Amino acid sequence: MAQTSRSADLTSGPMLQKIILFSIPLAASSILQLLFNAADVVVVGRFAGSTALAAVGSNGSLINLLVNLFVGLSLGANVVAARCFGAKDDRGVQDTVQTSVTLGLVSGVLLAVVGFFAARGLLELMSCPEDVIDLSALYLKIYFIGMPMTMLYNFSSALLRAVGDTKRPLYCLAAAGLINVVLNLVFVIGFSMSVAGVALATIISQTVSACMVTRMLMKEEGALHLDLHHLGFHMGALKQILLIGLPAGLQSTVFSLSNVVIQSAINSFGSTVVAGSSASANLEGFVYTAMNAFSQAAVTFTSQNMGARKYQNLNRVVLNCLLCAIVTGVVLGGGAVLAGAQLLHFYSSDAAVIAAGYERLRVICGTYLLCGIMDTLASSLRGLGYSVLPMVVSLVGSCLLRLVWIATIFQLNRTPFMLYISYPISWVLTAAVHLACLLVVRHKMRQRGQTLQAA
Repeated sequence: MAQTSRSADLTSGPMLQKIILFSIPLAASSILQLLFNAADVVVVGRFAGSTALAAVGSNGSLINLLVNLFVGLSLGANVVAARCFGAKDDRGVQDTVQTSVTLGLVSGVLLAVVGFFAARGLLELMSCPEDVIDLSALYLKIYFIGMPMTMLYNFSSALLRAVGDTKRPLYCLAAAGLINVVLNLVFVIGFSMSVAGVALATIISQTVSACMVTRMLMKEEGALHLDLHHLGFHMGALKQILLIGLPAGLQSTVFSLSNVVIQSAINSFGSTVVAGSSASANLEGFVYTAMNAFSQAAVTFTSQNMGARKYQNLNRVVLNCLLCAIVTGVVLGGGAVLAGAQLLHFYSSDAAVIAAGYERLRVICGTYLLCGIMDTLASSLRGLGYSVLPMVVSLVGSCLLRLVWIATIFQLNRTPFMLYISYPISWVLTAAVHLACLLVVRHKMRQRGQTLQAA
């Protein structure tokens, strides 16, 4: 029977309560990470100037473009491990653990090489402002040196989440984040290292969190135990991870590609708008990650229940996750809009930067619950084993639409607002199609169940 020291049964009992208890540490982990990232931005903006702030902020969409393919693979590891755990398949869990950690390390090395050597060329393709590009390239190169540890943390924590353990990754991030904040102050203020200090503090703290969570897997005594002497790819587990994770990763990568195009358009408005947009995006991240915790819960809960063949729980899982994501989006998104000017002041004292940031904040955070709905529906489909379908829907409904929007409507009215409004429009359309797909999939599942009973 698949058991670990901190495992949880997500297939029985009160679903809403379990979803909330599962999601709170997950949301807290993500919010802590964003707080530490915000500390990076605040320290740079306050003590290194708006040019350094723009340099750090202009890298966000590019980093996501390069990283998200492999982050999607970690989602595949989560789904496969959760399904094996729900089915009480010890061998399947063990193969997934060894394969996932190996995949994390390999993908991290690939990202480090690509990110380091392609940094400046990619920034030039994005039309990064001339007064920012040197600092941006330096930050990006240092940041990507730490990618092996970042990927190791992502894959290892995905394995823990698969068995319901979301608390211990939170502890790892808390410890590493405190180190990050202290090193930011030391490197940027004490040694005047500007963006290099922020990047160095980030990779050191990421190394700490990766080592901690990997050590937890090594100390597990059940099926989740990690044996470094047996690292390697198990073809069955790798195939399943790729089938689920690769479409999710490709979707996130193309999403990031559309965001890179949007970032390039933002860059054309100059460093003030870039700095304001970067500060706003950092605040938006808090709302997104809080909602995203429930979409991740939808993946794990759906996968475990599919593995355990408890299909009667699936509708409850989806509805409860949607409810939680909507409430979170309304409360946090609305709060961000109401307090936006004050919150942006933490990032910069420049009135022009604050005004540019608030223009973006009110559009994105005011409608962010739509993104939460879209992600939760897509995650539910992935948990059911349909990973290609939400990928195709998202690519057409969001990415392609945004690119068409930039090439057509934005060209008729080249303002930041016309860029930002493309986000909620794409969320509405994509969420509607995801819902239709989910209803069709669940109907087919019920029909298959009735056919089996009749036989």
